[in-house]
Amino acid sequence: MRKRNESVTVEHERAAAAPVSLDKGCSLRHSLRLPAADTGMKRPLGRRYGLWFRLRKLIIWLLGVYIAIPFLVKLCPAIQAKLVFLNFVRVPYFIDLKRPQDQGLNHTCNYYLQPEEDVTIGVWHTVPAALWKNARGKDQLWFEDALGSSHPVILYLHGNAGTRGGDHRVELYKVLSSLGYHVVTFDYRGWGDSIGSPSERGMTYDALHVFDWIKARSGDNPVYIWGHSLGTGVATNLVRRLCERETPPDALILESPFTNIREEARSHPFSVASIQYFPGFDWFFLDPITTSGIKFANDENVKYISCSLLILHAEDDPVVPFHLGKKLYNIAATSQSFRDYKVQFVPFHTDLGYRHKYIYRSPELPRILREFLGKSEHEHHH
Repeated sequence: MRKRNESVTVEHERAAAAPVSLDKGCSLRHSLRLPAADTGMKRPLGRRYGLWFRLRKLIIWLLGVYIAIPFLVKLCPAIQAKLVFLNFVRVPYFIDLKRPQDQGLNHTCNYYLQPEEDVTIGVWHTVPAALWKNARGKDQLWFEDALGSSHPVILYLHGNAGTRGGDHRVELYKVLSSLGYHVVTFDYRGWGDSIGSPSERGMTYDALHVFDWIKARSGDNPVYIWGHSLGTGVATNLVRRLCERETPPDALILESPFTNIREEARSHPFSVASIQYFPGFDWFFLDPITTSGIKFANDENVKYISCSLLILHAEDDPVVPFHLGKKLYNIAATSQSFRDYKVQFVPFHTDLGYRHKYIYRSPELPRILREFLGKSEHEHHH
């Protein structure tokens, strides 16, 4: 009986001591259990705290990026140059630039020219629609000889991003071809399948090389230069140089032009939204553009150009604001270099919805070109 009572007493003491245990350091370790009601109250508080902690980390990360980007751009001007050129953006993707016929250009030939050593540029030559049937199956030599036919030539200089196969660009080639023009266009070094590193000087030299290549084959046929967006900067650089060497083109057409790259960068929607939030915006973002040697000074170039000038601009252009095109026109119209030449500005109303790259859709475009270039209407072929 006594042993039994001692056994019960020992078991009772073990049971009573169960919640308390000793760790290796001989300190007490308590197993605490919270009531079910308390646990239910703690969980929402813990969840809210976890959400706030993650949100705070996100805010701190965004603030770090906000502070770091301006300094990164300032320290690495090449980043800003990339943002100006956007040559790494290839749209549309997965097209073979060697096959313009895949884009509906069955009367177009793909060439490769070499303006400088280690530089190769891809070129498309679209003949007038009147020569469409004759062009089928012909080689490069036939297309080069065709430049000597009695049709004017337009050298088209595209804007940043994309390639010579961009959708809106292809549609313009078709319109100009239907109006009786040869259209020669190319990708600057570093764009599309062209080899080389992009720079303003390099782009201008590529354009000069193609112009001279055209003139060597076109005889006495008129050669016009058409620049769009960033291509207007290349166009005025080119034409200024041609005028200085006394070989001007027959006319210059600027679609959606700006005054200079600094004003354009400052007027871009992203910049307008950022200026009020970035103290020292010019120092951080605009000065690196100049440091990179990028100017595209249309406003200065037009003071040295002596040929007819046509400016086309849509009022609802969200990329190059309309007021910059108008400002460029006012500078050109009062320049002594244009005193013997026609200078014309054609606006397109907001309701038309042509924005930055759809002026080719205008049914008035054939008439505008015919009246400005002083040519009779060409027969349309589809």
